[in-house]
Amino acid sequence: MTLDGEYEPSPSQWVRDQVERYEATGGREANTLPDHPEWPIVVITSRGAASGKLRKNPVMRVEKDGVYAAVASKGGDPSHPVWYHNFLAHPEVDLQDGQEPHTYRARVAEGEERAEWWERAVAQYAPYAEYQEKTDREIPVFLLERT
Repeated sequence: MTLDGEYEPSPSQWVRDQVERYEATGGREANTLPDHPEWPIVVITSRGAASGKLRKNPVMRVEKDGVYAAVASKGGDPSHPVWYHNFLAHPEVDLQDGQEPHTYRARVAEGEERAEWWERAVAQYAPYAEYQEKTDREIPVFLLERT
């Protein structure tokens, strides 16, 4: 079962374009960070914390044994990305890694579990380490487990 409701596209044109292309091709196209074929992405749909509308974001693909990590880095910004608040308010999300989206439950990783997933995320996408150096906040790592 996937989330239903009104979809509100991102205000960012590149996010709208990537999500639209990814979904239209079942993940065969637009499945990497723009101009970086070495960095695969997945598309995560969450429910807006305030609006209740569905929001879609391309997020770096960090996966192990069917569990995915979503790193709330926002490029090292001092504040969390908007989707961080969506995940806390509505932890049921859809994740599409390829053709079909599936429903997952998101939770914040802590302690040793966070450290393990952080290391895995940095191995997948090295700029995360730089982002952490730029900010005083500990960048949250959500784990998404299929329901």
